[in-house]
Amino acid sequence: MTTLESLLDEEERIQFAHFDHDLAMQIGLELVSRARADALAIAIDVSAFGQCLFHAAMPGASPDNAAWIRRKINVVHRFGRSSMYMGELCRSRGTTLEEKYMVDPSEFSPHGGSFPVRLRGSGLVGTVTVSGLPQLDDHRLVVSVLEQVLSGD
Repeated sequence: MTTLESLLDEEERIQFAHFDHDLAMQIGLELVSRARADALAIAIDVSAFGQCLFHAAMPGASPDNAAWIRRKINVVHRFGRSSMYMGELCRSRGTTLEEKYMVDPSEFSPHGGSFPVRLRGSGLVGTVTVSGLPQLDDHRLVVSVLEQVLSGD
């Protein structure tokens, strides 16, 4: 299980000096590359500045995955934390997002897979989101790619 502290640490470490369309494309294409290599039936979304900059649905992904992406993104935009963090936070407190914050579960999904794109010293500007795997795997895939991109590999 992922701890709240480790999830917050990821969010602190994974921040960008800049973010643009080219970087969104690089992140999206790396997610596609990994999905192809492991035959992952996932949908991928990279959004920033109020628009979708990259979206792909791999073979086997369904329209439901796009709906999950939308609901996970809504969590990040509303709470400013990864969808994984918000789900773990609620579980640790013995509640649900719906009970604690009175949100509609058809609009908000606190399951792993959507990660905030933050500009260091500035704040939240977007999200990188994956849907189609178990939630921890969705989360780890996104984090792994973001770490790789930030390291310059």
